[in-house]
Amino acid sequence: MSYENIRYEVAQNGVATVTLDDPGTRNALGNRTLDELITAFEAARDDEAVRCVVLGSSHAQVFSAGANLDQFAGEIPLVDKHLGTRRFPALFRLIGELGKPTLCAANGHVLGCALGLALACDLIVASEQAGFGTPEVNVGVFPFMIMALVYRNVGRKQANEMLLLGEQMTAAQAHAAGIVNEVVPAAGFDAAVSDWAGKLAAKSPLMMRLGKDAMFRQMDMPLSSTRSTTCTTTSRSRSRPTTPSRA
Repeated sequence: MSYENIRYEVAQNGVATVTLDDPGTRNALGNRTLDELITAFEAARDDEAVRCVVLGSSHAQVFSAGANLDQFAGEIPLVDKHLGTRRFPALFRLIGELGKPTLCAANGHVLGCALGLALACDLIVASEQAGFGTPEVNVGVFPFMIMALVYRNVGRKQANEMLLLGEQMTAAQAHAAGIVNEVVPAAGFDAAVSDWAGKLAAKSPLMMRLGKDAMFRQMDMPLSSTRSTTCTTTSRSRSRPTTPSRA
């Protein structure tokens, strides 16, 4: 597929990089961008050479400003709004069920629905200049699309504060809240992302797929249900064709 708003490339070490590349809109997530993201993640899922996926941005200060509010809240037919917003949960689920580890490289501000996109990834490395938040509530749009992901990653009271006040967190505050795994200086950001991605790509792809499947299936399950789910996931994986690990 020919991409307009993103870039997609696969390195020899098995790291696929999906780069948001629509600087004129500050990487706003409209229908075209969402469709391209879905296509890119599906390509990574289906490519046996891909061992992990890094999601980043080409913009110097912004990862993504969030949903394209003009597109989803403007004077367009209701059915078009509905079909457009369906892309968000489809993308979030695709990332969760990818079978390969995902790393969000948050080089700049991660706002609105883009926060959901980041939280859908397994890990987040942030530049110290990044900011995180749901400011759309301040212009009369509630962040319904990402609430489930926020509550799965952040303590309830902190999540309530984020969703209701719409104030922006620094990268350090996001780390303290459990949103971000690591905060690094801007000068060392690319090296840190490369290091984490290389470590992920070096793991056994079979074990990563088993682990990812179990992680997604067990999320929010009662403890008593997790053992049988893990066994089911393992059994299903044994029936899939596999390729030898390069690790």
